[in-house]
Amino acid sequence: MLPRTHYLIAGLALGIPSQVAASFKWFGTSESGAEFGSAYPGTLGTDYTWPDLSKIKTLQNAGMNIFRVPFRMERLVPSSLSGPADATYLGDLKDLVNSITALGAYAVLDPHNYGRYFGNIITSTDDFAAFWTLVANEFADNDLVIFDTNNEYNSMDQTLVLNLNQAAIDAIRDVTTSQYIFVEGNSWSGAWDWTSYNDNLANLVDPSDKLIYEMHQYLDGDSSGTSETCTSSTIGSERLAKATAWLRENGKIGVLGEFAGGNNDVCKSAVTDLLNYLEDNEDVWHGALWWSAGPWWGDYMYSLEPASGVAYGAYLDLLSQYFPDGSSSSSPSSSSSSKTTTTTTTTTTTAKSASTTTTSATETTTKTTTTSAAETTTAPTTTTSAATTSTTTKTAKPVSDQTTSTSTSTSTTKTRTGCSAPSGTAERWGQCGGKGWTGPTACASPYTCQVQNDWYWQCL
Repeated sequence: MLPRTHYLIAGLALGIPSQVAASFKWFGTSESGAEFGSAYPGTLGTDYTWPDLSKIKTLQNAGMNIFRVPFRMERLVPSSLSGPADATYLGDLKDLVNSITALGAYAVLDPHNYGRYFGNIITSTDDFAAFWTLVANEFADNDLVIFDTNNEYNSMDQTLVLNLNQAAIDAIRDVTTSQYIFVEGNSWSGAWDWTSYNDNLANLVDPSDKLIYEMHQYLDGDSSGTSETCTSSTIGSERLAKATAWLRENGKIGVLGEFAGGNNDVCKSAVTDLLNYLEDNEDVWHGALWWSAGPWWGDYMYSLEPASGVAYGAYLDLLSQYFPDGSSSSSPSSSSSSKTTTTTTTTTTTAKSASTTTTSATETTTKTTTTSAAETTTAPTTTTSAATTSTTTKTAKPVSDQTTSTSTSTSTTKTRTGCSAPSGTAERWGQCGGKGWTGPTACASPYTCQVQNDWYWQCL
């Protein structure tokens, strides 16, 4: 079977758009909103929101079949990690998830917490298991629901990351045996340095054999997903090569749970290269999810929200070439569907290699956060404690309320470092600040500029 690039190049040579039968099991996007804000529990409509089902339907009608739903553990179980669920937040989460799966699409439950609860590293596997027992019981009757153990563990003891993932798997399997589980790794679950940190996760055990390794990969200089630029047109395949080899050598299956690129020709080539590479290695990669859609992104560079999102206009046609061509399937095994074109193509000889790159100092940044009394959240004292942390590098998207904490204090505080302060006028929902932001920094009346994360402030 010729690689996908062969057909695409041939079609482009003739000036004819190429359409091929996609072989991904999953292709979709995250749907942000419920994880926004740093106030807990916060106020719906002010601090956080829920995705718009009508916009999800638009993307599903276009061909997407999986939607990742980030939420915050502090809002779902506000009293303690092993405590009861907040009925309202749980009800809203269930309404959204059940509405997504009613469309025939998969819904990924994503506790967007970075291995932390109220800012403190989660060290109790018992409490973590209790959380997942609660969640699994709420969604055990829906095979289109996927459990993502936690978003982007980082700066944590590696054995702890292994143990937390295994505790989640065990708790979920005590409740349900039929649903997929996505596990994430340390160092922001980055694909490009997965083998440097997460080799021990090959030891995870799922008796149902429906375990999927979720990795994240961005295409800018430091793999952080904070720049509109991309390092090169081939950086995607280069950064995935080692993780791909790891999956194959260990007999594992992966999904790219977050990726994105800026609205420019180099990034579009890089995204195409990344997706072609995933499909050329479909034996170990079962899908990809864009970061991100959601109603509050405004003019965020990666927003896939129909129809105003920057990436929706720039990328939907490109991405649609990779959408699954069939209905949802419960089989965990990879398919080997052939790729064909709907037009006659000329023969070209192209060679595609899974090249690897040596990470240079220019592609590595260390995530650090200092504290400020201006944004304080109070944490229960019974579920989290200090943990020995390893120094890791940031390799993923802008984070919502992310703190590296090694303190057992009952409160954590966060300073948004490196962000532009409000001073210039954006309309409602527009971006008004954030790390590297050079646009308007004030909001049209009566809206105010509110921090969503280090990289994204918004007029609300």
